[in-house]
Amino acid sequence: MSQPEFSEEELRQLEAEMERITVDDVLIQTTVTLLNLAARKSGLGAPPGEAPPADWEQVRQAIEGARALMPLLESRHAEQLGPIRDTLARLQMLYAQGAGGQAEPGGEVPEGAPQEPPKPGESEGQGPAQSSGRLWVPGQ
Repeated sequence: MSQPEFSEEELRQLEAEMERITVDDVLIQTTVTLLNLAARKSGLGAPPGEAPPADWEQVRQAIEGARALMPLLESRHAEQLGPIRDTLARLQMLYAQGAGGQAEPGGEVPEGAPQEPPKPGESEGQGPAQSSGRLWVPGQ
């Protein structure tokens, strides 16, 4: 496979674009792209009956990727991240509801699916979220 050849003008345009783009721009765009992909892979937005089966492993991976990028954005863009935080929270809830109740034949939970947290008083080894009554979030 040969490398595409760029004219001098195209190279100058690419260089100018690279000067204009910031790392923050790429981080925000990547986070939004991951959330959009998670929504698609979960079947959100597809007409009823036309959505392919949800790919919960892909949804989980996209959510975890977006969550990993959020601390990098929070320090400089906290006031602009409300819609991104809301979307991430909704997708986490959708994932917990959708993948958490999906057992495969034989009663096994699919790889990457969240485990149901123990109910209060059910287990001695409760984590801080369960014992405090706070919302359980996949991966935490």
